[in-house]
Amino acid sequence: MAVQITGIDPKSHAERAGLKSGDTLISINGHEIEDVLDYMFYAAENSTVIVYEREGEQHKTRIRKSEYDDLGMQFESFLMDRKRSCSNNCIFCFIDQMPPGMRETLYFKDDDARLSFLQGNYVTLTNLTDRDVQRIIDMRLNINVSVHTTNPELRCKMMHNRFAGDKLRYIKMIADSGLMLNCQIVCCPGYNDGDELRRTLNDLYSLMPHIQSVAIVPVGVTKFREGLPHLDIFDSKGAGEVIDIIGEVQEKCLAEFGTKMAFAADEFYLTAGRPLPEGEFYEDYPQYENGVGLCRSLIDEVHSAIEMAEYDGGKRKVTIACGTAVAPVQRSLAEDIMAAFPDVTVQVVPILNRFFGETITVTGLITAGDLIDQLKPLDLGDELLISKAMLKADEPIFLDDKHIDDVISALNVKVTPVANDGFEYLDAVLGIEW
Repeated sequence: MAVQITGIDPKSHAERAGLKSGDTLISINGHEIEDVLDYMFYAAENSTVIVYEREGEQHKTRIRKSEYDDLGMQFESFLMDRKRSCSNNCIFCFIDQMPPGMRETLYFKDDDARLSFLQGNYVTLTNLTDRDVQRIIDMRLNINVSVHTTNPELRCKMMHNRFAGDKLRYIKMIADSGLMLNCQIVCCPGYNDGDELRRTLNDLYSLMPHIQSVAIVPVGVTKFREGLPHLDIFDSKGAGEVIDIIGEVQEKCLAEFGTKMAFAADEFYLTAGRPLPEGEFYEDYPQYENGVGLCRSLIDEVHSAIEMAEYDGGKRKVTIACGTAVAPVQRSLAEDIMAAFPDVTVQVVPILNRFFGETITVTGLITAGDLIDQLKPLDLGDELLISKAMLKADEPIFLDDKHIDDVISALNVKVTPVANDGFEYLDAVLGIEW
């Protein structure tokens, strides 16, 4: 498969070698280029023989460079190929539980192993072939896998894919090759919790030390499940049982390998009403992006920031809007801040998720509409702080497609998005700008 070059970086190796926009890249060092992984892998060498086509004729050029230097070619898409979509129909899929009328991109289900390596996405492996997996092994690409269960029949049932159980063998193939895997389990009461969770964790434990980490996250259930299988959410007792089962494998894994391997998402501790573990429990926070240790990290950073901060800005009041699950943590932080800075008032307002349904309690799924409706009657003070997780990564747009300016206009208050960083958090509360 040849790939058309759509641009050449100025003063790049490719420009000096005479390649031009519109040329077709055929191979590097004798290897046909199918996608971005081929390009990155084979172009990394310090001596590259490029075969390309221009106006129907093939040409060859050699480029000598430092190892891993980019050649400087641009292509129509980041992947140099179409993004692979998901072939499953998982009972817990959040995209299937979204209302109509949202941004079109929110409805795309990606399951592309290349994005696992490039962007940290989790993939189910169900749309991979033996050749795809061998290429991952040959290129030495660590991968993030959505396991959910290691029971083949249950995996087929939960993912509504008759191949899902068989594809579990790829996990062992990758681990046996010496590569590292990060794994996640979306835990659903009555399906893959209890003894099934215990089985899954023990099966992954058997692949140590090649399982870098496992995140166990609770299923999210919205009010838009018409035509979908019934799913329960975890109650306090069930959440506690999940923590205890994870603790079993943590204990023996820590004793043998010096790492706990598996970690429960913060929501399990909050739902169970159990204290959050201390910072050292999370080791180097390998599953931070999956909501594992976010609360503890924020707490510890805010406390460190309080010890270092100085404030002389006078009377100030801010409001923090958050999901209902994390509200106790936010209230505790607010009390600590107000005790350290008596002139500062911090009001924490948990937002009920009426857009997706009140069973959705995480902060990142709060919409602009719910913010406006529930905060409009309140005195918000000098500034409203929201989590950056509520917004698109590249622009201040909420899930309901409203802009942050819509919230500012409706509430007539300054609105500041804040990352899950304790130092940035305290600066925002105190109104300190750098």
